[in-house]
Amino acid sequence: MGTLRFRLTLSTGDRPVMHGWWAGLPTAEKKYTRWIGERGSRPGARITLTDEADGGRVLKSWPGGDH
Repeated sequence: MGTLRFRLTLSTGDRPVMHGWWAGLPTAEKKYTRWIGERGSRPGARITLTDEADGGRVLKSWPGGDH
């Protein structure tokens, strides 16, 4: 297993409530989509996918703001 580079964060309001880390972008993107379906209905939910090897650059965020 490689370095865990890609991070998903689920926040409600301003508080992170769940994190996940993956080495490969394809896997992280699949998890991102899954999290939206499974956890996106929480009040105030925000899901972000970041590249930690690139200074924490946000690759995708839901709702709206996909980069």
